[in-house]
Amino acid sequence: MSSSKKFLIQKSPFVVPTTDGKLIEEHFGNATDGNTEISIAHMIAPPHWEEPFQTPEFDEYTYIIKGKKQITIDNEKVVLAAGESIKILKGTRIQYANPFNEACEYIAICTPAFSLDTVHREDE
Repeated sequence: MSSSKKFLIQKSPFVVPTTDGKLIEEHFGNATDGNTEISIAHMIAPPHWEEPFQTPEFDEYTYIIKGKKQITIDNEKVVLAAGESIKILKGTRIQYANPFNEACEYIAICTPAFSLDTVHREDE
């Protein structure tokens, strides 16, 4: 990470270890720089991937760069395509998935920052 008094350039994001084939590169947030106010991550979800349902204590913004991503929000399925974005309010029960045949690349921003203690995944 390069820094000066006025800015900070992230060149070495923290790669979150996963077991489901998903790439998570946190550029800023709890794991990278201890920032608890916001987290910004670059992600690639492989084809036919899904996470368990969760009810996070943070707002999450998602911007799709390539491919498509399916989000189940309170039992309603929403599909986002490249160039689209969504804001999901904290306290909403959601499930992220990529049931499609191509990888989905996207940026996720969480406020406050993502934390395993505040995501409340249903299988944990």
